[in-house]
Amino acid sequence: MSWALPLFILLCLLAGALRRAPVYDAFLVGAKEGLNTAKAILPALIAMLCAIRGFEASGLMDGLCRLCAPALQFFRIPEETLPLMLMRPLSGSGALAMLKALLTAQGPDSRAGLVGSVMMGSSETVFYTCAVYLSAAQVKKSRYAVPCALLAWLAGSIAAGLLVP
Repeated sequence: MSWALPLFILLCLLAGALRRAPVYDAFLVGAKEGLNTAKAILPALIAMLCAIRGFEASGLMDGLCRLCAPALQFFRIPEETLPLMLMRPLSGSGALAMLKALLTAQGPDSRAGLVGSVMMGSSETVFYTCAVYLSAAQVKKSRYAVPCALLAWLAGSIAAGLLVP
């Protein structure tokens, strides 16, 4: 399987050469755009991750878990999955780290592990996606995009609790 990526790159180069496309120039343009995007979103990403870590370290996450416990029980969502549920709309990598911690602590076949896995697969990093793909003008124009995306995240999280046996 270690040969799959080099083979894919070789096929892309070959396809570009057959079409007489400037493959290397296109690669450089794409790399430059990727670096500019990373440079643009890096400050917001660092601030968000620091705020999330501060939220956890201060004990507010535990307090929020206790406060939300009755609603979680009503929707059959294990309390251990609440940090993952709250992290998912903010950061995909942060949510993945929380899922890993959840699976390590509870086990992959536990109900919390199964619900967490379904939550991870049934939702999107709403704020990150909107920040990267939507300009301010587009957000104003389609003012329902973020609320609808958050509603879909909530529906996916509730469905995970209700549907996982």
